[in-house]
Amino acid sequence: MQLTKYVFQPHGDERGQLVALEEYKEVPFKIKRVYYMYDMSPGIVRGRHAHKNLQQILICIHGSCKILLDNGNEKKVVPLEKPYEGLYVANNMWHEMFEFSEGAVLMVLASELYDESDYIRNYEEFLNFYGKQDKE
Repeated sequence: MQLTKYVFQPHGDERGQLVALEEYKEVPFKIKRVYYMYDMSPGIVRGRHAHKNLQQILICIHGSCKILLDNGNEKKVVPLEKPYEGLYVANNMWHEMFEFSEGAVLMVLASELYDESDYIRNYEEFLNFYGKQDKE
């Protein structure tokens, strides 16, 4: 499984840091939606789905969390711990976000507007949709 983890260029001085993200520059797609998650309860797992078309960049802008990526053949857990790092999640990737630190804020840059029909929320359906075999 090929992972794409971006390290964005922070700009700053004694006043603090700033990270600017532009579509087709730091982000490899047109950004159509931005959303973020916060106040996650301990032990909560978010995600648990894949997309048919949507691509995403996940950035833990405060605190830390872990991302499980699963392409149907291989699974990897990727930590997000720095506000200038982003993880690319392709449309054909089952993903779960978990182990959020206290006060964590996870921001998502999405290539498409929200469309419920783009979601695959059942793991078996995900494996069938992408023609993959469960290797567990």
